[in-house]
Parts: sequence; structure tokens; C-alpha cells
Amino acid sequence: MEGVELQCFKIISSVGTARSSYIEAIQEAKKGDFVKAEELMKEGIESFNQGHCTHGELIQEEANGNGVTASLLLIHAEDQLMSAEAFHIIANELIDSYKRITALEKK
Repeated sequence: MEGVELQCFKIISSVGTARSSYIEAIQEAKKGDFVKAEELMKEGIESFNQGHCTHGELIQEEANGNGVTASLLLIHAEDQLMSAEAFHIIANELIDSYKRITALEKK
């Protein structure tokens, strides 16, 4: 496997790891472990950025006139990228909510 297929699998793997980290971060925040939640969010961001960079390479190839053939695999990789980005936003919101709930419970 090489070329675009390999890049697609790199994207899928990286952003899948990111999404899992975001979900774990939410679970840790729910338990009240906000330090662990933040660590997991940082790990997720690092993984996401790897996938995003690989996706950027594909876009750069296209911009340079080296057409990238759209395939089901590429569409899946982009779908997973967008899904992970959405999970990041949702995780941040939920973690903030758990922090507020915890602060109110302590009053």
C-alpha cells in the first residue's frame, strides 16, 4: 500500500485515536478528574494534528496539479477527520459543564 491509500489510513488512524482520547477525557471529567481530562484532550489534539497534517499534504498535492482521485477511502478519511473535530468541540463543552457542576456542588 502506498500513496493516497496510505495517507488515508494515516488520517483514519490518527483522528480515530484523537476521537478516542476526547471520549476518554469526557469520561474522566464526569468522574471529576479534570487533570486527566486535560491530559487526554492534549493527547487527542496531538493525534488530530497528525491526521490534519496528512490531510493537508493531500490538499497540497491537489493544489500543485497532482490530482488526487476521490475514492470511498478518501471520503471515509475526511468524514472521520470532521467527526473527530466535532468530538473535540463537544468534549470541550462537556468538560466545561462538568467543571461548573462540580463547582456548584462544592458550594
